Amino acid sequence: MERLLLIDAVVAVALSAFWYFCFAVYNRRRAIDALRWVETACSRDGRIVQARWISPSRLQAQVNFASHWFDKARVTVHLFPRPLPFKWLYCICRKQKETLTFEADLDYAPGGLLEVFRHRWVTGNQTSFDEDSREWSLVRPGPVVFTTASQWTQEMPPVVRTFMTSRGHTLLSVRLRSQSPHLAVTIPLESLSDQGSAAGFMKVLRDLAAGASAFRQ
Repeated sequence: MERLLLIDAVVAVALSAFWYFCFAVYNRRRAIDALRWVETACSRDGRIVQARWISPSRLQAQVNFASHWFDKARVTVHLFPRPLPFKWLYCICRKQKETLTFEADLDYAPGGLLEVFRHRWVTGNQTSFDEDSREWSLVRPGPVVFTTASQWTQEMPPVVRTFMTSRGHTLLSVRLRSQSPHLAVTIPLESLSDQGSAAGFMKVLRDLAAGASAFRQ
């Protein structure tokens, strides 16, 4: 009996080690591919000079830009903790996403704090109405902005406009603040799948940096 328990324990340890090794390698390749696309997109203006693993599911890299757009830039790839199955399952149950976050200082620090988040409400249910009920008009609205600002004009800040354009449709969040890092942008990792999408992301970053200059007031 004790021998069988020992064999079961050895098998369990071996399977756990095999699981951890396989998905650690998968996460490593996935994160390196994402960094490769980013470096290819900014090859003319910048390059990745250092990368380190903060945890088995998080890779952070420093990016040096030759142009004046960004200073002390870094990219953080946050993956699912696949080597740890219970944590991975928890992330899936919470409907979390794998993300890439770009952080950098700008030429001029923003004059305040601005945080923009994207939320989508989608329903796949087709609601049926009684034939005797009144007619319903279904309207597909455009983007709706909820703000905590005490004063808000109809003319939206350039950063918010960029966030709402077709180029910025993949952005999950944008943050501007006076402390370092001045700019932080997060996108789902799945949207960074090729050189074209990476180049589009870099274009959005430049638009946000340009729009941040209007937020210095």
